[in-house]
Amino acid sequence: MTALTAAPRRATHTDTHRLSFAHLLKSETIKILTLRSTWWSLGVTAALSVGISLLIALATSGHNAGMAPTTIILAPTQFTMLVAGILGAIVVTGEYSTGMIRSTLTAEPRRGAVLLAKAIVVALTMMVTTVVIYAVAIAATAPLLGTSVDWSTPADSVVPLALGVVSMACFTLMGVGFGFLLRSGAGAIAVTVGVLFVLPIMLSLFSIAGPEWMWVVESGRYLPVSAAGSLTQPGVEDVLEPAVTMAGWVVGPLVLGWAALRSRDA
Repeated sequence: MTALTAAPRRATHTDTHRLSFAHLLKSETIKILTLRSTWWSLGVTAALSVGISLLIALATSGHNAGMAPTTIILAPTQFTMLVAGILGAIVVTGEYSTGMIRSTLTAEPRRGAVLLAKAIVVALTMMVTTVVIYAVAIAATAPLLGTSVDWSTPADSVVPLALGVVSMACFTLMGVGFGFLLRSGAGAIAVTVGVLFVLPIMLSLFSIAGPEWMWVVESGRYLPVSAAGSLTQPGVEDVLEPAVTMAGWVVGPLVLGWAALRSRDA
């Protein structure tokens, strides 16, 4: 009499486990902070920001030039914004060039969550770095200026510096959006630099074309660099228009990048 063996049961996969958003943030943090390009970008940002602030402080010390310490700290933003935007772009396009984006989307199929997690981590990284940079620049320029930031007047100190930190994060997020939209490192960097640096120069050239072309020059106020300049000006009162402008330049590329991420194969 032979023993009856139980028929093998078909395996059923009922585990619908998904990567939690907290773990996704941790994963993105590890990926970003282990890239050499991230540290190079942050290092260049720090060197430019502190170095330019020191040069301006040295040039204006003893000449009663009337530049507030806060203005001197924020002046390098017109250069460091490019590095911030490029960092956001290469963090995304680097995954496409290596094929790691496939592993990321396999672990987390919710593509919107991937974009959101990467945007949060990159923005926070830039914000923390900018806070440290501002602190170092304030301490380094104080002996040359003979004075430091007057913290008793928030509108001339805390507010513009805080908005400077937010602006640097916004420039980085623009790069993230263009990175997801274009997927090409060269293309994303070119568009980012074009919007942040080239386009303002092009529009300003129309000032020599006569009054009928001044509307082109005036349209430059709706560019991100102009919005950041208005937001970080000490004592500024009307922040609604530049804030909306900056928000539009951040949300627009991110939404377009999200749409491209959802509609295309990795």
